[in-house]
Amino acid sequence: MGTHLVLVVLLSICSLSFSQECIRQLQENVDFPGTDIKFIYAADVEHCQQLCTQHPSCLFFTFLRADWSRDNRVFYCYLKKTDSGKPNVQTSVLGVTSGYSLKSCNPEADPCLSKVYQNVDFFGADYRTFFTADYEECQRACTHDPSCQFFTFVNGVFSTPEKIRYKCHLKFSWSVPRTDIVVKKAGVTSGFSHNTALSQVSKAACEGKVFPSIDIPGSDIENFPAASPEHCQALCSAHHSCTFFTYSSNGNKCYLKDNKNEMVMVAKQGATSGLPARFCQLDNNWVKVPQVGVDFKGSDIRFELMDDADTCQRTCSQDPNCQFYTYVSNSFPDSTNRRRCYLKRVITMPNPPKVTKLANVVSGFHLRNCV
Repeated sequence: MGTHLVLVVLLSICSLSFSQECIRQLQENVDFPGTDIKFIYAADVEHCQQLCTQHPSCLFFTFLRADWSRDNRVFYCYLKKTDSGKPNVQTSVLGVTSGYSLKSCNPEADPCLSKVYQNVDFFGADYRTFFTADYEECQRACTHDPSCQFFTFVNGVFSTPEKIRYKCHLKFSWSVPRTDIVVKKAGVTSGFSHNTALSQVSKAACEGKVFPSIDIPGSDIENFPAASPEHCQALCSAHHSCTFFTYSSNGNKCYLKDNKNEMVMVAKQGATSGLPARFCQLDNNWVKVPQVGVDFKGSDIRFELMDDADTCQRTCSQDPNCQFYTYVSNSFPDSTNRRRCYLKRVITMPNPPKVTKLANVVSGFHLRNCV
């Protein structure tokens, strides 16, 4: 009886994140002070709410609007949580808007961000620029380029320097899930939701080209933890500058590389290299293969007690918020963590690295999710 009571209490605690009441209303000029997880930039309060919804542990937030005047922290989105799921304190503050995660509201996995923002700059993350007539054409270009997540357009009356008037800046942020930490660990199994989008959606199917036991040294632009060579290939395919990759099974590292002039391959055990896929749908059957003895650490939404890894995987696939999971088996040394299924996710919606005020520019997002 005592053991049963402990399990009930544990389940009630870990279920907080998905038993919250659905609260869509925003509270203008109300601050939820303290209990911050982190801050990120957002274009407006609705964007901040969507970012909170996609963050694994955010339950509510406070956004500093463009009319915030106490200091220069405009467009700051503070992600927050408490054990109760509600703010400990609410205070009246001009220039802020607060609200709640939409995790319990059956949110869209890929929301349409159709607004454009006058006199707002999405600063940084540029990968391509060109001149065009208006921001509508700039947004269309962003929508048709799979690498583009957001843009900033400089209009025809921009003051200084005049030579960048009518310039369209296409910008990149990650749109596929990236696991924070991947480590080998006995007694655990990890994997992905079968509904996780890890490559661009296209009618044209294709098979990726990989080279087992081959390393392509040098030309690294970024490296990330990855579960497999196929996961690494999906990351390379999503990155605008990746021309080829090397995956190291010793450390589960994915090395994205950029060299448009040559590709020098050398034999190396434990390495797998390959090429990205462009404008086609990669075969994602590898997503359905569980990674035995691999732990995806962090990014937890919640955990539930389950009997096996297959049930954990099905639970993740049925939960629209879950992108990947880790299951702790009965053979795990620490008995307190056994039978736990950890459901996980990361932010994959467009997320500018910085948002600032700037006269005579227009910023916005791609419209691929708005059809």
